[in-house]
Amino acid sequence: MDNNNQNNQSNDNNETTPTPQTRKRGGLTLTKVAVTALVAGLLGGGAAYGGITYFNNSGINDTAVPSGSNSTGNTKTSNVTVNVSSQSTKAFNKVKGAMVSVVNLQKQNNNSTLGQLFGQESSSSDSSSSKAALEEASEGSGVVYKKDGNTAYIVTNNHVVSGSSALRVVTSSGKQLQAKLVGKDSVTDLAVLKVNGASLKTVASFGNSDDIKVGETALAIGSPLGSQYATSLTEGIISAKKRTIETTNSAGTQTGNATVIQTDAAINPGNSGGALINVGGQVVGITSSKIASDAEGTSVEGMGFAIPSNEVVNIINQLVKKGKVVRPALGITYVDLANVSSSQQKSVLKLPSSVDAGVVVMSASADSPAKKAGLAKYDVITELGGHEISDQSTLRDLLYKYKLNDTVLLTYYHNGKKKTTKVKLTETSSQLSKTTSATSES
Repeated sequence: MDNNNQNNQSNDNNETTPTPQTRKRGGLTLTKVAVTALVAGLLGGGAAYGGITYFNNSGINDTAVPSGSNSTGNTKTSNVTVNVSSQSTKAFNKVKGAMVSVVNLQKQNNNSTLGQLFGQESSSSDSSSSKAALEEASEGSGVVYKKDGNTAYIVTNNHVVSGSSALRVVTSSGKQLQAKLVGKDSVTDLAVLKVNGASLKTVASFGNSDDIKVGETALAIGSPLGSQYATSLTEGIISAKKRTIETTNSAGTQTGNATVIQTDAAINPGNSGGALINVGGQVVGITSSKIASDAEGTSVEGMGFAIPSNEVVNIINQLVKKGKVVRPALGITYVDLANVSSSQQKSVLKLPSSVDAGVVVMSASADSPAKKAGLAKYDVITELGGHEISDQSTLRDLLYKYKLNDTVLLTYYHNGKKKTTKVKLTETSSQLSKTTSATSES
């Protein structure tokens, strides 16, 4: 996770458990899950003070310290050699050469320069000045996963490179390389860079993330707090294979949900885009986020998350081929039915009491697949392709299993009446208009 000096990635560093908030949209009162960034306080101060008080008030034996010669200061170290060779060490040595730090460079705000503070105006024609006006905005991690001739490909997080004017990569040996963005995907928070990799000799390999087991050893490698601590290794276990968490953009707006690997290996700001590996030295995930404190401000330890390698491979292959990920879409904005009060489910949506899960259509864009199929505002989608939809995460997971121009059967409720229609899926929702943080788009 990137060490952002401009604080534009703060929610990556301090994810928390959700707290309910209320938002009103288009006649419906919506209960929204909000992500709050909190800083944990010092824990255990009272215990420390009590311990000192007890020590000072306890009885101490006043037996006199023996007086003797100080000439016996001849303590030495013993000549003992310990030969340690562990699976973790072997795995680290196999991957460390493929680890890099990714530096996000952004243009400086010229209005904040000292010259302008004292009334000096910058010349718009000074091209040399504009070229030099780049500063390090944030820093994350990356993994070299492929070489094609002298071109090396690096996977990292989308939020590591977001907003960059230029990118720089620092290799494990300390060499700095100019990097070019190949493609990025905000939905999965993944990006691919390429560099001149003539000096890079190590390429990491991906393992099958479906084969990992809860309780097995997990190793996280990255650059916590930046390249000063590059290729730092932490060890833990796989805490959960599939954990659904909220995803947010740099503005803190919820963009959807992601299914991730949970681990208790220490992950800190700057680890974003780094590798989660097994003891065989295979990359099973790309680290992306953590929970630092809960909604009440209680400090949380050992809850880090990584994007599963199977999903990583699928996404980065598309990014290299097309520069983007093309997904099918319905062309709607929607909210979870669970976020609508029971009274409004009856009065506004006119749902029968037997319907307790699904997503509510808030809008359907013109000429979208949903619009062409007859869906309208306040319709409630309950099934896609014969599979039940419990929430927005389920809808996206099901939708993204299809290809462009596939035809899928969709079940929904319109004014309380159950209907079924066929929908021909077209391209992703990236062209849809912006929505509030209470809604998602597909």
